[in-house]
Amino acid sequence: MTVKKLFAIILLAVSANLYFSQEVEIKDDKVLLDGKQILRTEKINMIQYSFYDLKNDDEILLYRAFDNETPKYVNDDYYSLNFLTEKIKVETNDFSKIASFMNSKKAMEKLVKWLLKEKVLTPEGTLNPDRVAVFKEKYDQNITDRTIR
Repeated sequence: MTVKKLFAIILLAVSANLYFSQEVEIKDDKVLLDGKQILRTEKINMIQYSFYDLKNDDEILLYRAFDNETPKYVNDDYYSLNFLTEKIKVETNDFSKIASFMNSKKAMEKLVKWLLKEKVLTPEGTLNPDRVAVFKEKYDQNITDRTIR
């Protein structure tokens, strides 16, 4: 492969990534997508966030992190995404999608980006019911039902 072809492929990959990337920011309890507000958010505490639509101010998503009652052992930690209007809950221990070293706001920005990428959340800030179901099939690990107490 020539240097010109390699350079063209790299340039195409970088430009495609820049074209499809969207800037998500949480500022003053507003979720902004490319500078336009799409949701309202409420930080309840470090491990719990609520997201509200702008149309009816309905709570559409509740994020909660759980330490599984073992605060010093992190390998069993998980989080749940409760899509309230769709009555669907997703529990997963894959923090790689939202990981942000002890910064819950940045983690929630990553969460919104992930939901946008998966088309669960539309750019207008509404949930896509079909994609929520697909998201559950892809990522739900059903942790609560598998945990012995």
